[in-house]
Amino acid sequence: MGSVYAGLFASAGHEVWAIDRWREHVEAMRKNGLRLEGASGDRTVKVHATTDTKEAGPCDLVILATKAMHVEEAAKKIDVLLKKETPVLSIQNGLGGPDSAAAVLGKDRVMVGVVGGFGASMRAPGHAHHNGMELVRLGEFGGPITERLKKIEELWRGAGFRVKVFDDIDQLVWEKLICNCAYSGPCAIAERTVGEVMADPDLSRVSAACAVEGFAVAIKKGVKLGFDDPVGYVRDFGSKIPNARPSVLLDLLARRKSEIDVINGSIPRVGKELGLAAPVNQTVTALVREKERRLGCT
Repeated sequence: MGSVYAGLFASAGHEVWAIDRWREHVEAMRKNGLRLEGASGDRTVKVHATTDTKEAGPCDLVILATKAMHVEEAAKKIDVLLKKETPVLSIQNGLGGPDSAAAVLGKDRVMVGVVGGFGASMRAPGHAHHNGMELVRLGEFGGPITERLKKIEELWRGAGFRVKVFDDIDQLVWEKLICNCAYSGPCAIAERTVGEVMADPDLSRVSAACAVEGFAVAIKKGVKLGFDDPVGYVRDFGSKIPNARPSVLLDLLARRKSEIDVINGSIPRVGKELGLAAPVNQTVTALVREKERRLGCT
């Protein structure tokens, strides 16, 4: 997803620094540019690419697009990128990413992003693909909507994204999380796309149950959601990206440790605090963890 952001912002004329520790990806971008294909078209754009934050220098906006378990490490390395007023937009799946960023950088520095309906993957170093072009949700870590947030909203909209800003970050996080729960674990276990999970009678029931449990926990927590039919909501979401393979599945296929603990695994964890069981998400999480161990994911 970081490559999707970089590609579209660069295409809109912004100076973009893509900072990644994947050296082959950085070298490919330096040599040939960054290719982005999919729902937004097919383009190759020039970006500045590096493995060293010091090369980039102070920036007007920093986007943390790492996995949730890498946010703290990344946040500790970006001080050279920050001017006095530079906001840091933390965009991760599941729960906890922006909290980790705020613990390092301070709540006033951090904004929260939740991006859904893209289905991004890497085709090769320097070459990203996305299946969809849906919604980017943005909010201040402490809420409410501010003038600073509105400026960032216009920045994203000007780069071709569909954007919505929120006063309540719990709403924007949980609406995406419920969709993630419906497809991340089930797709990873079965090694199927979103559309294949929706079409299979057994997998679709598991997917729906994950969404219903996530919805119940959110309501119990007092989150104000923009829908009251979780199954219909996640089916509508999935129908827009049927060919997508969620990041948890992509991680398993690449023998990488996934974010299952902050996605499906977050539902029973938060549910327990509220006195609410989430057995389907708990089982799905356990099955993905077993698969990670069997595959030797690191």
